[in-house]
Amino acid sequence: MKSNNNIVFTLKWIGIAAVVFAICLVTLNFIAVPSIVDGKSMYSTLDNGEMVICDKRAYKSKDPERFDIIIFSVDKRLSENGYYIKRIIGLPGETVQIDYEGKIYINGNLLEEGYGFQQIENPGRAIMPITVPEGCYFVLGDNRNHSQDSRFEMPGCIEKNTILGKVEIRFLPLEKIGYIDLYKERCNR
Repeated sequence: MKSNNNIVFTLKWIGIAAVVFAICLVTLNFIAVPSIVDGKSMYSTLDNGEMVICDKRAYKSKDPERFDIIIFSVDKRLSENGYYIKRIIGLPGETVQIDYEGKIYINGNLLEEGYGFQQIENPGRAIMPITVPEGCYFVLGDNRNHSQDSRFEMPGCIEKNTILGKVEIRFLPLEKIGYIDLYKERCNR
């Protein structure tokens, strides 16, 4: 009799483990992707080695917005892990320009960030006006002087279909676990 109880107990736990595994598999394939921040380009918002959750559903029913933090795929020659994490600055159809003082202009108007990003030392190709193609986005790293972003030919403006999702939650390190303090909330927009 005890042997049957052990078998039932074991089968229950195997069943529970299978359900948990299936839920995790579905979540990772269709809803969220854990990602590791690689490098300092998003410092101080995100630091090297932190782990974040990317919401894959974020842009299924709406378009990305200015100041969203996104993960997008890039050529493996640019990034060993095949993706970058950056902040959206320019939207499709907008003209982005960065002057020699590091100020960012959208359609000729100064972009008010109010976040304390460091002054951009190298405007790259954005010293001349760049019109963001339809279906594309102009992205920058928060650590502007240590970021390979849309100011440069590679990766340039990124296509919407390369966006893997929106970064919303940090889950490591444990002392920083939770929703990422979104730029729009900091600026009361």
